[in-house]
Amino acid sequence: MQKNEIRSVKYDAVCRVEAYQFQGVMQSFPNHFHDYYVIGVIERGRRTLTAQNREYELAAGDLLLLNPRDSHACQPADGETLDYRCLNIPVEVMAEAAKEITGTAEPPVFTTTVVYRSELVETLIDLHGRIMRSETGFGKEELFYFLLAQLLTEYANSGEAPEEPVRNDAIEAVSAFLERNYDKPVPLDALGELAGYSKYHLLRSFTKQKGISPYSYLETIRVGKAKDLLQAGVLPAETAARTGFSDQSHLGNVFKRYIGLTPKQYWRIFQQERGNTIPEPMGAEHKEGEPEHEPIG
Repeated sequence: MQKNEIRSVKYDAVCRVEAYQFQGVMQSFPNHFHDYYVIGVIERGRRTLTAQNREYELAAGDLLLLNPRDSHACQPADGETLDYRCLNIPVEVMAEAAKEITGTAEPPVFTTTVVYRSELVETLIDLHGRIMRSETGFGKEELFYFLLAQLLTEYANSGEAPEEPVRNDAIEAVSAFLERNYDKPVPLDALGELAGYSKYHLLRSFTKQKGISPYSYLETIRVGKAKDLLQAGVLPAETAARTGFSDQSHLGNVFKRYIGLTPKQYWRIFQQERGNTIPEPMGAEHKEGEPEHEPIG
């Protein structure tokens, strides 16, 4: 084991997958196989992969797609350490998701092993990071379905099932539900049941009709409500609690991503306009230069 290497694993009960992360690893992996699907990405280092009797040269930004029982081996190509993330997806979980996406009950088969410089790497890293941080909220599950849909339609022996769009009244019912319940945890299962469609069918149709995904719609509502409270002088910590965010850090991350200011900065602007003496809000937000956390609720 290398002195500074990190090996982490996290199981996510919502998506029902394992997330692995290796940092600073030099290890060679002998020829072997898994009983689950592997979707991985090289973040740093070069590797030589042998899979199904074919050799591939991997580098940062390359996506790896392995089916259950695909034999493969991997070793360093240039003496650099490896930074790598992957999702391990059980066959039954992949089959259930594939049925919603493609309409086919049979487990899919990836026909491409390596996707060089894949544009889906950013989505995979985003989803992987949310799992590693044990985040809740249906944004993680939404990402999971959208990622699998692209992978299965582009790199597997299947395509998206032709489906009738979700009825407008069902989409509006979901929208109204999110607007009423922005301050509460909202499970994706509940939205699917409300609309009367499968989760992926709802996600795809809602995004097409509204031009924004359901979770982004919910975040937008929450940020709007947070702005109103901050303008009225409500402190950021209380604002977070009243608008469905898990904590002040969560509010800070999402608010800055949408508005370009932290909640504290936004709150101060309206206090200064009123000529109020500005106390330091209780509860520290993240400091400048510190990593921010992704949305949770």
